Amino acid sequence: MYKPGIIERIAGPVVVARDMLGAQMYELVKVAEAGLIGEVIRVEGDRATVQVYEETVGIKPGEHVERTGKPLSVELGPGMINQIYDGIQRPLPTLREIAGTFIERGVTSPALDRKKTWAFVPKVKAGQKIIGGDILGEVRETVLVTQRILVPPDVAGNIKTIAKESDYKVTDDVAEVETQNGVVKLQLMHTWPVRKARPIKSKLASVVPLVTGQRIMDFLFPIAKGGTAAIPGGFGTGKTVMQQQLAKWADAEIIVYVGCGERGNEMTEVLETFPELKDPRSGQPLMARTILVANTSNMPIAAREASVYTGITMAEYFRDMGYDVALMADSTSRWAEALREISGRLEEMPGEEGYPAYLASKLAEFYERAGRVEVLGSESRAGSISAVGAVSPSGGDFSEPVTQNTLRITKVFWALSKSLAERRHFPAIDWLTSYSLYLDSVEEWYRTKTKQPWKDLRRDAMSLLQRDEELREIVMLVGPDALSESQRATLEAARMIKEDFLMQSAQHPIDSYCSPEKTTEMIRLILKFHERMTKAVEQGVPLQRILDIPVRHDIARCKIEPSEGFGEVAKGIEQRLEDQFRQLTAEAVSSEGSPA
Repeated sequence: MYKPGIIERIAGPVVVARDMLGAQMYELVKVAEAGLIGEVIRVEGDRATVQVYEETVGIKPGEHVERTGKPLSVELGPGMINQIYDGIQRPLPTLREIAGTFIERGVTSPALDRKKTWAFVPKVKAGQKIIGGDILGEVRETVLVTQRILVPPDVAGNIKTIAKESDYKVTDDVAEVETQNGVVKLQLMHTWPVRKARPIKSKLASVVPLVTGQRIMDFLFPIAKGGTAAIPGGFGTGKTVMQQQLAKWADAEIIVYVGCGERGNEMTEVLETFPELKDPRSGQPLMARTILVANTSNMPIAAREASVYTGITMAEYFRDMGYDVALMADSTSRWAEALREISGRLEEMPGEEGYPAYLASKLAEFYERAGRVEVLGSESRAGSISAVGAVSPSGGDFSEPVTQNTLRITKVFWALSKSLAERRHFPAIDWLTSYSLYLDSVEEWYRTKTKQPWKDLRRDAMSLLQRDEELREIVMLVGPDALSESQRATLEAARMIKEDFLMQSAQHPIDSYCSPEKTTEMIRLILKFHERMTKAVEQGVPLQRILDIPVRHDIARCKIEPSEGFGEVAKGIEQRLEDQFRQLTAEAVSSEGSPA
């Protein structure tokens, strides 16, 4: 039992306490009579500075601070999937049962249900040698997720006893391990400090794309499994909808969605819609493979700062089982604002725009925990975490510190454009300023999967879009009459790419998701149309006559054709395209040869 400290000063969520000799950095403490949860963030002599994860109104100097001797940790075990947590892993549905809709201070509950039992199937035998990361057994958590009960990373030895196949609570002992330091009992759950990355064997190259089902992402700016991406954009450009689309459709096996400081109504929409969504691959509820961390803008800012660490630690746990995990953080700007506010109350020297000088290292520390890795254990297995962070720059200014520091770390940049959003072009990703550094890594996968020259098609499409921008500048300077027919054909082809390919409805039952095969076939048809259109214009066919042919409308309707069987649909469209252009050319030649 530790001697309690005495509160000396309170500044919002920051509390300074004396008589805290021996307190460690990031140690968990309970503040005042209400037992508010806090964390030590600075130690000076016998004084410790604590950031409190709950509202501190009404706390006064002289009250006690109780030490726990443990760091802020999360509970890892069965019961995490299909759960909604706050920033420090308190289950919000359970808190509502305890305290009602408006949660009172000091109310807490274990992250994992202590009463529920789980069917445990052992995978090791007595006398077997094990190391950290080995699989003790399995628990069928949901219809989509089988949780592998892992040996904690710091445990190694010989199995002394192993529980038989039966139902157990998360706190029941299921194994005893003889280690160098004595016998260690293992349960279905264990804890892990949120600020400490879980150990791995090695990092692996990211060569398989995280298929999102969003054409502009998968085709123009792909992200690899284990990759990092940033989505910066001003108010109303669609950051949250994009992240929700990624959570719905990305081909990761586990989704961790961290609502970090976003507006309450947006988080409410997530909490209401996600339980109703169906997983597109299995037909089961999407929540059967999803964990939600909800920390809205009106909740204590200190918990906002902790929420991204809570999310990434839970993601690492499932990665260690060998799963591909997608983590959505919405938004890292709100997290950085929490850092700025706490830093100000600590009276630290401010950096650019008032953010702490260590902003860049904090962002890097978070994104560095993503990646595709070989995990611990006797058997070789790989897992990945793909981290996608939304950034909300004030006024849409991408030169502000959070955006710039994020760009230095992440390898995919999906820049959202205010002008595109105002024109109702969604997703509002600016194809001229966005980029991906995974193009070479995933090229082989796309070429094999789609059986098309993916990189060549992408290069031709980007070339058309860039040429379109150049021609539009000419039109703005001297007017449309300055353009030749072939240049106008280029503008029309680029318009088809933008309207018929890049625009995608998140609400449409079919267009909401597009497979890589369908995506590649769609762009191939548009580029084929452009090629034939250019040749026809050169042969004297009027451009307006070309734009009126029926196949152009067939291409425009491709987006609402189901992905299944789209290859046959594309073949039919391509055949009609060839026939109709052949007829156009023949008519042009005959009209030229006929007498006046």
